[in-house]
Amino acid sequence: MHKALYGLKSSGARWHDRLFDVLSEIGFSPSKADPDIWLKKAPDGSFYDYIAVYVDDLVIASKNPEQICTILKQKYKFKIKGDGPIDFHLGCQYKCDPDGTLVADPRKYVEKMIDTYERIFGSKPKKAKPPLPPGDHPELDESDLLEDVGIQHCQTMIGQLQWVITIGCFDVFVATMTLSRFRAAPRKGHLERAKRIYGYLLLLHDGAIRFQTGEPDYSSLPEQLHDWARTVYGNAKELVPEDCPEPLGHLVTLTHFKDANLMHDLVTGRSVTAILLFINGTPIDWYSKRQSTVETATFGSEFVSARSAVDQASEFRNTLRYLGVPIRGKSYLFGDNKSVVTNATLPYSILSKRHHLLSYHRVREAIAANWLAFYWKESKTNPADILSKLWDFVTVWSMLKMLLFWRGDVQDIPKTTPSNTSHTVGSDTIPTA
Repeated sequence: MHKALYGLKSSGARWHDRLFDVLSEIGFSPSKADPDIWLKKAPDGSFYDYIAVYVDDLVIASKNPEQICTILKQKYKFKIKGDGPIDFHLGCQYKCDPDGTLVADPRKYVEKMIDTYERIFGSKPKKAKPPLPPGDHPELDESDLLEDVGIQHCQTMIGQLQWVITIGCFDVFVATMTLSRFRAAPRKGHLERAKRIYGYLLLLHDGAIRFQTGEPDYSSLPEQLHDWARTVYGNAKELVPEDCPEPLGHLVTLTHFKDANLMHDLVTGRSVTAILLFINGTPIDWYSKRQSTVETATFGSEFVSARSAVDQASEFRNTLRYLGVPIRGKSYLFGDNKSVVTNATLPYSILSKRHHLLSYHRVREAIAANWLAFYWKESKTNPADILSKLWDFVTVWSMLKMLLFWRGDVQDIPKTTPSNTSHTVGSDTIPTA
């Protein structure tokens, strides 16, 4: 077969084979971390060129992307459309702030969501904040079940919310996660809550991810110098894959913030784990999910969330290694429960409940292996709080502003904000207190 046609069952496989052969021929190799990310050592050997593939959309990260496009067009006769600096990809717009900071802006997708809402309900959503009010429990809603048309509308809205979270609007994550478990049989009250989340996005539509490449400075943190050799972990070491490409380019530091919300679900009693990952100064991954076990105390739910954060940290360290990215030393984990931090970081602490055995040893072994440092952080400054519970807008606004709404260097954000000040987002004025 020389040409694959759209519509055939084998078209996707044939395109994959063709692209695999072409990229391999020009020197690229698929990463073992993600086979849809291809890398090739640059001519001067100081960094890698990357090609990220999504079906037939290619994103090229290189100092000379034009050369790669020219080879694909002229030698392999690829019909490339829209080549040039990245502008729009998978619902997200890419641009630069006046200071040159790269921005991933989901505003166009939010506008598409509002258009969908207006087409369904005949008007724009009513502006609201926060996405859902603190103390709200959709699982206790006893309003009437929706008819088939209402179910379709609710499922469409939740699906759009899940994608806008993926491309950057993680401030509606916990509200959407709380609602999404009812999408198979939603009630009228659940649809009204989904409308409110849309109203929040209409009000705060300027949120975006800004790529801050500077490394955080943790030199002021106390060194956790403990001897783990005479514990059950012995001389624990991080398991590092031996088949990773040579690390090239600038060093990166991984920072994880984690939190838990005990008994988030009043029906099942299950808590929520929340994790926010930064690579250098940029939020890269966000996680908010009900825990699989029922914990009877905050200590247990916080240790479960710590274990999930350690699993994520290990995964991302190896992902970056397989992408040829050099990692600076250990990863940093911050949580707001002092008991958990103390129990995890002191070699001779005692586990009082066997129910927490797996989480306890998973976290402590990572610390004993010296690839993870675990520190306490005050709750009001822990950004994972945004992902763990339904929050009050005034309480989290200072963190939200830093993460999604501040244009420029976050170091320039005022440390204190008078109670009568406000912040302008788009055409709306948002009170900070």
